Amino acid sequence: MSATPSEQRPVALITGAASGIGRSAAVALARAGYDVVINYSQSDKAAAKTAQEAADAGAATLLYKCDVSDEAGVRVMLAEIEARFGRLDVLVNNAGITAPWKPKDLESLDLGDWDRVFAVNVRGMFQVTRASVPLLRKADRPCIVNTASIVGLRPGPQPLPYAASKAAVVNMTKTLAWNLGPHIRVNAVAPGWMEGDWMERMLGDKYEDLMGKRARATPLKRCVTAEDVAETIMSLVNSNRFVTGEIIVIDGGFTAST
Repeated sequence: MSATPSEQRPVALITGAASGIGRSAAVALARAGYDVVINYSQSDKAAAKTAQEAADAGAATLLYKCDVSDEAGVRVMLAEIEARFGRLDVLVNNAGITAPWKPKDLESLDLGDWDRVFAVNVRGMFQVTRASVPLLRKADRPCIVNTASIVGLRPGPQPLPYAASKAAVVNMTKTLAWNLGPHIRVNAVAPGWMEGDWMERMLGDKYEDLMGKRARATPLKRCVTAEDVAETIMSLVNSNRFVTGEIIVIDGGFTAST
């Protein structure tokens, strides 16, 4: 069971929190004393597991199913957060999807998939941010952390619409920092190749081989994990009070050495 909300506890909304980075961030925030809103769009079982982990860490939780590309649904979600908790201190914009395509074959990309990726990864991030601002402005030290990607900063093997959408997230992070300062800080994390389901789907049967090669080429000799990203998110939330508009690369030094 979720704990009872307390007016003294800060509240965090994490989008795309059913698994991966979102799950790790939600649990880390719960352990740090936050009540958490766990947004997801499809994975009911995984989202419920995240909520239980957060509740076990002492958080009051709100499990909320909503596609971030749905503007009306996003507005209702924020109204529910206000009704339940009366506040919002942290927003982690993590919801994101990708699209199938054959690398270097532009004709293999369906434009409907392109539009869907941008609807979730870019417009969805903006819609959640915009709807959250009125509550965030009431907090003492509010902040937003967006999930970008290393492929938003340099070329990589990810599908073109995903990479382009993450480049847009990088730009929006900086632009939002300018627009929402001085009260609301806005930063982003940009993970490199990350262990887990996402890269397994991307690399298929080459996952073990290619991840091993990437780890050996990385100064810290491994690939990033969701927990590594959550740790950096927590640093941006609880520390770095004079940092905004920054994109923090989390790749063990790979891009710095190549």
